[in-house]
Amino acid sequence: MLFKQLGLSAELLRAVEEQGYNEATPIQCKAIPHILEGHDILAGAQTGTGKTAAFTLPMLQRLERKIDGPRRIRALILTPTRELAAQVNESVHTYGKYRPIRSMEIYGGVSPRPQITKIRRGVDVVIATPGRLLDHVRQGNINLSAVEMFVLDEADRMLDMGFIRDIKQIIKELPAKRQNMLFSATFSTEIRTLANKLLNKPTEIQVARRNTTVDRVKQIVMPVDKARKRELLSEQIGKGNWRQVLVFTRTKHGANRLAKQLNGDGIDTSAIHGGKGQGARTKALRDFKAGQVRVLVATDIAARGLDIDKLPHVVNFELPHVAEDYVHRIGRTARAGQDGTAISLVCVDELKLLKDIEKLLQHEIEKEFVPGYEIDKRIKAEPIHKGKPPRGGVSRRTKSFGTNVRSKPRPGKHARATMQARRRAG
Repeated sequence: MLFKQLGLSAELLRAVEEQGYNEATPIQCKAIPHILEGHDILAGAQTGTGKTAAFTLPMLQRLERKIDGPRRIRALILTPTRELAAQVNESVHTYGKYRPIRSMEIYGGVSPRPQITKIRRGVDVVIATPGRLLDHVRQGNINLSAVEMFVLDEADRMLDMGFIRDIKQIIKELPAKRQNMLFSATFSTEIRTLANKLLNKPTEIQVARRNTTVDRVKQIVMPVDKARKRELLSEQIGKGNWRQVLVFTRTKHGANRLAKQLNGDGIDTSAIHGGKGQGARTKALRDFKAGQVRVLVATDIAARGLDIDKLPHVVNFELPHVAEDYVHRIGRTARAGQDGTAISLVCVDELKLLKDIEKLLQHEIEKEFVPGYEIDKRIKAEPIHKGKPPRGGVSRRTKSFGTNVRSKPRPGKHARATMQARRRAG
């Protein structure tokens, strides 16, 4: 369906066409008419499906009418990360360029003073992370009593990061009469419970099955010894002449170390993670999008926050602890109808993590054994720890690539590092 068939105004259609879009995605086709009619929405959509435009376009249209008196916050969008907040605000600016709408992002990790100044000048739309927004509410800097439209974006990620209490506190500050929209990649029991409390007779929209990956992503596992991962990655980038590569590591230290090593190999690389200041993160992402940086190494803080058009390659230098995060990582590529490749460099330590991912996907991922990087079967698996490894003790597992040896998996907790994630998100 074409955008011009969805009932959008001429000003919005002009802005959309200037971005090179004519045909709407499935989530946009289903959501936009219902939002324009004022219905509450419960939408299931993976990242990369065009969901941001699905709620920003009709929101901008419903905010078109003029109101007398000073500007008050009429629309609130909550996001889990700083990067996503900034990108949603960028979309509001892009699509609302021909409308007299003011918007701003609010998140932690930066001084609150400029945010307070913008709030006092008057703003129509606020895009915020829960922690910093609640800080402003408690300090009396912001008034949410005039909010007409409320969007909870990537609600499943919000719950994963432990924001549920903050969200409930923010909802208490909103007027009872408002339009609500909840977007989530998955519909867990917790999401359903939240939706039942938040939404009023919602229209339910589902455009992707739970935990499915983007169909156009070609997934490959390259088995390699841990000590040779960086060497293989550098070779693949050079041999394939990859020009834009997003690489994921598990830790901030690992991201910094890999970026330094790749720069030493002559590959322009930057790192982005929660340990870097917002200015450094913004610059690294801007340089990567502009092609000035060839490789961007990121931790999972960027798995859902980054929105990069035509990103051809995602590499899992290290598999994530949580299988669902693999889906979010590789969802950075193959967006908006483009093709993409997700390559995972997997050592013997990560076979349990790989098994968990394949169980989630309900199929095995294609293995590609690269000549010259044959696995040394004498190397035994060692445990992967989320923090500092305990003194002494190595895994008794003997499983390796190409064998059918069964052994008892190492015990371990799979709970997410909630508080750490909240601090990173702001």
